[in-house]
Amino acid sequence: PPSSPPPAVAKLAQNFQKVFFELDSASLSEAGRQVLIENVTIMLDNPNIRIEVQGHADERGTTEYNLALGEKRAKAVQDFMRAQGIGPSRVQLVSYGEEQPSSQSSSEVAWSQNRRCEFVITFSDVDHVQGTE
Repeated sequence: PPSSPPPAVAKLAQNFQKVFFELDSASLSEAGRQVLIENVTIMLDNPNIRIEVQGHADERGTTEYNLALGEKRAKAVQDFMRAQGIGPSRVQLVSYGEEQPSSQSSSEVAWSQNRRCEFVITFSDVDHVQGTE
């Protein structure tokens, strides 16, 4: 059975929140930056923690466009974290575009939930500790 993660990883997992985006935007909001600053602090104190940033988009737009937008959103998160001192090897990117919606409805509320970045935390040799999914 997998061992439980160290306290810092458990705290990071509790603290990691989804970062949401405006329509057709990959710009971080002030709220998004605040979430990331808290997570960066934990990561700076624990250099063996790595994350995967997963970019998502709502269903509007073409599949190709939404994959590119999800990538831009994940890159915005990675760039912000790098500017705060997190090394590039610690933040991997993946874009799911519109393929993994958080909400299946077709409404502004659902679309706003689907315009997001989520996180998967990895630690040392453990493949998957916890994420925001």
